Amino acid sequence: MAAPMSAVGKPSAERSPFNTTSFQKKTRTKLISIPGTRPSVQNGQLLVSTGVTSLDYLLEEDRYDSYSRMILKYFLAEGVVCQHELFVAAAQDNPDDILQELPAPILDDIAIHKPVEQPRLSCEPQDSLDAMKIAWRYQNLPKVQSALASSSRFGHYYDVSKTMEPEIRQAAKCHHFYLPEHPTQSSPAHSTMLESYSALLKSLQEVINREGFDVAAPMSKSRNILRIGLHSLGSALWGDDLSCHDNPKNGHALTTFLYGLRALLRSSLSVAVVTLPSHLIQDRALMGSITRLCDNAIALESFKGSERETNLLYKDYHGLLHVRQVPHLNCLASKLPDHKDLAFKLKRKQFSIERLHLPPDLSETVSRVSRGELAGAATVASACGSGSSGNKHLDF
Repeated sequence: MAAPMSAVGKPSAERSPFNTTSFQKKTRTKLISIPGTRPSVQNGQLLVSTGVTSLDYLLEEDRYDSYSRMILKYFLAEGVVCQHELFVAAAQDNPDDILQELPAPILDDIAIHKPVEQPRLSCEPQDSLDAMKIAWRYQNLPKVQSALASSSRFGHYYDVSKTMEPEIRQAAKCHHFYLPEHPTQSSPAHSTMLESYSALLKSLQEVINREGFDVAAPMSKSRNILRIGLHSLGSALWGDDLSCHDNPKNGHALTTFLYGLRALLRSSLSVAVVTLPSHLIQDRALMGSITRLCDNAIALESFKGSERETNLLYKDYHGLLHVRQVPHLNCLASKLPDHKDLAFKLKRKQFSIERLHLPPDLSETVSRVSRGELAGAATVASACGSGSSGNKHLDF
């Protein structure tokens, strides 16, 4: 904008003071640097790894709580390796037993051994190397990568066939909450939260305030992350009747607890993974409310005990993974996953999530004419005088 004519040619001391501006150059705020974390490129939110490199929440348990428990152990094991503090809560198994089952980290971080490429011979043509052996029409199709992989490395790899060494596990600071060891007090009559959930939330808040995970706490020399693992909330072992009745008496107890947990996580350097037996909850509307209270929500559909376990189409997988909710923190629109058809399988040493690819239908009972019908047709054609070549099969 041009300067006023009255101020042109005058010294700076004689100019009007109203021409000064309060403009300040905006600088980027310095993010907290914590081991095992990185900022998101979409919204700047501080991220941590779940331990499963292909998964990188509310977690709906599978029917037998085997694979969801595995993901929870991955999450806790990643916290141990990154030297984060842990908070484990359970009502059925002692948290010490869960920590003793953590998978062992692969120290050299080699999860997939790539085969050594054979040197090409100079006399071998390029076209013969790239030729397809199945059908020529698949020649120009793009190659599909089944395993989910990121362009940048985040997290560590683990060997599920081995357990973590006690020296590594004991080096991490862990806080336990085992419901039978915590006496619950009677809640007020107007309270909508169960005594078990209230005691869990109180214990979690005490740890956050005492250990300095609250964002409002004075900045110390080094900050750390608190990883919270809550196992099988909503089950009858927590005193909840969501899985026992169609019209539960404590229908809002779990949602009230999740509201309080969400408030604690928003005001602290904490991240939580909650497992929930969704297959036992009959009220779908309530399940939808629980899902919307979480940033991430995935459901594991195990093939164990179902017809798909013996189906040849799913022989390479152990179950399906459904994405129920994606995070939308510090942004207007959430980033949707590129692929919705996902499946998981538990290998001998690794739990992996892949894109679902069904094999081609190689059945002999497809809609084609059988050899017997072809032979019969050739006999009829010969009898009618249409040909006398004697060949029973058609020539292409």
